[in-house]
Amino acid sequence: ADHVREMRSAVLSEPVLFLKPSTAYAPEGSPILMPAYTRNLHHELELGVVMGKRCRAVPEAAAMDYVGGYALCLDMTARDVQDECKKKGLPWTLAKSFTASCPVSAFVPKEKIPDPHKLKLWLKVNGELRQEGETSSMIFSIPYIISYVSKIITLEEGDIILTGTPKGVGPVKENDEIEAGIHGLRQGLTLSPKLECSSAITAHCSLELPGSSNPPSASRF
Repeated sequence: ADHVREMRSAVLSEPVLFLKPSTAYAPEGSPILMPAYTRNLHHELELGVVMGKRCRAVPEAAAMDYVGGYALCLDMTARDVQDECKKKGLPWTLAKSFTASCPVSAFVPKEKIPDPHKLKLWLKVNGELRQEGETSSMIFSIPYIISYVSKIITLEEGDIILTGTPKGVGPVKENDEIEAGIHGLRQGLTLSPKLECSSAITAHCSLELPGSSNPPSASRF
C-alpha cells in the first residue's frame, strides 16, 4: 500500500496483473541484462509465492493448499519506460518483462514460513537501507491473490506469483551492491550488479538457509 502512495497511484479494488515470461527468470549467479532502451532501472523487492501444484478457479479458502513455498524476488523495472507506457495507456511489457528481469532466490518450502503475512522484508543498496516493509501491509492477501489469478489464468506447478513491493523503490547503477532478506530468517538475497557494457548488468545472488532447495523450474511469473 505504501508503494502505491509513493508512486502517486490510486489504490484499486482489484489486483493489477502483468506477466513475466520464463526467460525473465534469473536464478542465483546469472546475469541481469539491462535493456538498451532504459536509463532508469529500478529494484522492487517482493515476496514470491511458488505454486506447488496446478490449480484453476481455486476458492480463496483453499488457495494456500496449492502453495509449494516462497522465494525472494526482484521485479526489475525500467521506470522511465513504464512512465511512458502509463501516459500512453500501453501495457508494461517493455518495462517489466525483458530477459532476466526477475532475479529469484533459493526456494524455501512453505513449512519453514508458517505465516507469510507476518514477514518483514528489507533491501539495501551499497549498505543503505532502501526498502523495508511488512507483508501484513499488502493490499491483497496471498489467498485472495491466488484465487483471483487462478480464475483468469490456470496456474501450473512452479509458477511464481509476486505479491507487491514495499515503498523505497529506486535506481541501480554500475557497481552498486544490492542485499535483501527477511528479518527473523537466516537468509539473505545478495546481488552485486556491475555494468559490463552499455546494455548489460551482471548480478550474482545467493540465499543461505539451511535445508532450503533450489526453486523449481518456472514456466511463468
